[in-house]
Parts: sequence; C-alpha cells; structure tokens
Amino acid sequence: MRHGTATTLGTPARTCANEAIDSEVVEFRQAFESRSVLDDFVREGARQMLQAAIEAEVDGFLVQHADRRDACGKRLVVRNGHLPSRELLTGAGSLEVKQPRVRDNSPAPERRVRFSPSVLPPYLRRSKSVDELIPWLYLKGISSGDFSEALAAIVGADAPALSANVVVRLKEKWSQEFETWSRRDLSQKSYVYFWADGIHVNVRLEDDANRRQCLLVLMGATSEGKKELLAVVEGYRESEQSWAELLLDLKQRGLAQAPLLAVGDGALGFWAALRKVFGETREQRCWVHKTANVLNKLPKSVQAKAKSDLHEIWQAETRQAANQAFDHFLEKYQAKYDAACACLSKDRDVLLTFYEFPAEHFKHLRTTNPIESTFATIRLRHRRTKGSGTRRTSLAMMFKLAQSAEQRWRRLNGHEQIIQLLEGKKFIDGLLQDAA
Repeated sequence: MRHGTATTLGTPARTCANEAIDSEVVEFRQAFESRSVLDDFVREGARQMLQAAIEAEVDGFLVQHADRRDACGKRLVVRNGHLPSRELLTGAGSLEVKQPRVRDNSPAPERRVRFSPSVLPPYLRRSKSVDELIPWLYLKGISSGDFSEALAAIVGADAPALSANVVVRLKEKWSQEFETWSRRDLSQKSYVYFWADGIHVNVRLEDDANRRQCLLVLMGATSEGKKELLAVVEGYRESEQSWAELLLDLKQRGLAQAPLLAVGDGALGFWAALRKVFGETREQRCWVHKTANVLNKLPKSVQAKAKSDLHEIWQAETRQAANQAFDHFLEKYQAKYDAACACLSKDRDVLLTFYEFPAEHFKHLRTTNPIESTFATIRLRHRRTKGSGTRRTSLAMMFKLAQSAEQRWRRLNGHEQIIQLLEGKKFIDGLLQDAA
C-alpha cells in the first residue's frame, strides 16, 4: 500500500482531497511537471553534449594508441561499433546514449590495451545529482516503491533505474558507508575550528518515544582551511552526556589535538561536554541563534530596530566598538525589556571571542551557518511525514545529504592565516600583532 505522502507526487486524480501535502514536495513537483518545448530542447541538447563527450573520450584513446600497428601498417586499436543504448537518469531528465566499443587486435593477449570510460563508467545509471535527491525524498516520507513515480514528476516521464529493489539496495549500501565512516581513524587529523549544532528533525521517526531525539552534528576546519563533516549522531535533547559521548568517541579514534575555537549556540550540553573533553578550546556563541533568542523576548513592534542594533554589535570593526554598541543596546532596551537584555548580556564575552582571530575568518566564526544551511531541508519546521523508516536508514540518508553538500563547501577565507594561529601568534581585532 502506498504511503500518503508518496501519492501526492502522482497524478492529481489519485490525490485525496483531504490529504495533507508536504509543501516542499509540492513545490518540487510544480517546478518540474510543466514540461515544455524548451524542456525538450534542453534535454536533447544535454544528450548531444554527453554523447559528444563520450565520443571525444574514445577518439582521444585511439589517438593515444595510434602508433600500435600490425605488420601491414594497420591500426591495432580501433573502434568496434557501439554497446546497446543506455538510459541515464540525470537532472535534465532521462537521456539515451551509446558507448562506443574499442577493440585491440594485437595477437598477443597480454599486450592488448583496454579502454575504461570515465565519462560514462560501466553500469552507471544515475547521475550524482539524482543520487543526492534520493536521500531527500526518503526523508520527506517517500516509500521505496514510490521512488520511480516521485522521480518521474521531477526529472521526466521515466525513472528506469529506480525500482523498489534498487532503492532498497542503495539504502543498505549507504547505511554501511555511514557506519564505516562513523568508525574511521582520526589519528592523522587535526582541526583548528569546530562548529556544533543540534538539529531537531521531525522526519522518519519510528515512534513517539523518539520525539526528544535530535541529530548532533559536528564540523571542523583543517589547517588548510578545508571544512569537513566530523560527526553525525543521535542525541537526547542536546544533553551533556550525548555531546560528551560524541567528543570522547572522536578522541578514542585518534583526534588528540583540541581545536582552537568552537562555535555553537547557547545549548549548555555542548559547552559543558567541550570543557571536559577539550578544556583548552575557546568558545564562540552563534550570533544567529543569539539574535533569534533575544528578538523572541521582544514585542514585534520593536524587533526590526532591535535586530539592526544587534547587527551593529557583531559587525563592528573592533572589539571596543562592539562593546560600545553592546552597551548602547542595553541602555536602550533595559528599562522595558530586561529579559531580552539578560539573554544577550549573559554571553557577552563568548559572543565577542572571534575578534581574537583573523579578520578574514570573522564571517565563518560568528555563526553555525555551515551546519544550518546543510540541514535546512530536514529541520523541525517540516510537518511529520506519514511514512516511517528505520533510524539507521534515516541517519544514513542525512549523512549522504551532508556528504554531498561537503563537496561544495568553500575553504575558509584567508586560510593562509591559520599557520599563524597554530604558531601561537596573537590577533587583536582580527589583525596579526607584531612579536615585539
């Protein structure tokens, strides 16, 4: 039996009038279901370009081995027709392409060369963008049997390589990848910065008892300025115990060096655990979380102005200017909105730690945005899906989403400054200080 969420991706006649529809799935469908002549033109253009790239790769291989000839001067490495047409599922739709055959006619088998295509590897049936889409659809509540129908509404009429059995095998494969990744050795790793956040998701929960569970996510920046996903685990309400288990597991797997700075929201569990496991690490509170918390304690009539005043603090050029803006905010709002001011002032020092690091890093260190943006599509704000899935698979799917996003993460601005930090040199207001 099909799950309710999946049926929303089928034809309108099959959708029950009173059935709740996930708004993001609807938007996803609407963005693709109105196929036009332009869509067909784009798809055909993509097919021709892909086929041309496949042919060019073969031509290059033949040129590379053009000197291999027999006694009569004939080439030994030649084309030998095409393999049967193959349907490739891509973001542009389903494309039909042919892979040329290459044959080496050398009489000695041990001297024959073999063509291994890289543009269209053997057995490839889906592009990477489609593989990224599968975890997203799963977390939105699409059942294994409905993936072909769901993909048809997004990338075209046919989704030939996504039968229920294929999806089940993919989920198992990714679950195994996640488990292997979660046990990987970290003895050769070190990180300058940590970003930590607890992602409260409300998708694919197995039962009501798990409602207090959340996803603990930790990212790090290497000495080369590269951002890496460090850990994705389940936690209980971002508790100190849950975070401590995560951090201790990293240490047990070889992560010996403490980061210089950790960035996170005001959740007490993480900071309590960090102080016990990596006590020398400096702390920086996330300004996005802090701003939201302060504004929640203010009436809507003053929130816009208060938000602007908060921006004056963390966007100040120097710590002194930030402190002046901080004092101005407290003086302006203390009399009427003491709860908002208390929320802000209690973390004053750790909200301004970033001024003791390179100015090029300020934009990276003031928020937990790298985590926020990566997991934006599976936040708590989405309604709970009707389809249920195992927590093991859900974690694996979340890991795949983050892993895909990791490939697009940019290096830190001014990453060459990291060596100065590691050498113990001092920064004030983002500027390197002379040793003298």
